[in-house]
Amino acid sequence: MADKFYDIQRTFAAHIREPSLHPAPTDIEDRRMKIYRELFYKNIEGFISSAFPVLRKLYSDTHWHQMVRDFIHRHQSQTPYFLEVSEEFLAYLEGEREPANCDPVFALALARYEWAELALFVAEQSIPEDSLPIDQSLLDHVPVLSPLAWSMVFDYPVHKIGETFQPEQPSEQPVCLVVYRNRQDKVAFLEANPVTARLLELCEGNDDARHNKTGRELLEKIAEELQHPDPSMVVKAGADILAQLRQLDIIFGMFD
Repeated sequence: MADKFYDIQRTFAAHIREPSLHPAPTDIEDRRMKIYRELFYKNIEGFISSAFPVLRKLYSDTHWHQMVRDFIHRHQSQTPYFLEVSEEFLAYLEGEREPANCDPVFALALARYEWAELALFVAEQSIPEDSLPIDQSLLDHVPVLSPLAWSMVFDYPVHKIGETFQPEQPSEQPVCLVVYRNRQDKVAFLEANPVTARLLELCEGNDDARHNKTGRELLEKIAEELQHPDPSMVVKAGADILAQLRQLDIIFGMFD
């Protein structure tokens, strides 16, 4: 009896995932199976469409639904939570999607960017309180990267892509973006140059009391890496960058 029940379950699930390849269980009328088929597909497709709205607009209805159906059929999800369907879909694009002529060359990069926006929006973490008065410079205190700020590098300007702008070639220079959620729970992005990206990299984990460094020390390290002839210029320019990043809630300050 148990084996028969499991066989029915497997047949049922296979049919729900890809009706065109797997027939429904013989003892369930098609009217009822249709309800399951439509509910299952519409729920998953709805979550994916809302998680990747820009990507969705770049596909025709036919090609989009073909891709979603292939995801459902091909991908073995590791989570039962609908909220995490977007991460499973990203994993499918990264490792299981067979490239098709309808796929934009930047599809994966755009999907990673859109997933980051959603992941930050629903993240349960919060930004620690800034322990410094706002008028105190982070040059002389410790800047720390917010847990809700992600520094990301792309081959395409994913933040500009839409129906009217679809690049066919990677950018000549890496596109550095900081995707973040501020204290008002608004998700946004900041275009960053390599120096700012390096500064944020150094700010990550800078709250460790064993080896944390002031903003001035971090900027002096960057000046050394750049072999800049006048490190004071890097520090001066970096002071403004630190202030901007702090204002945006990308970093916060701690006493040294």
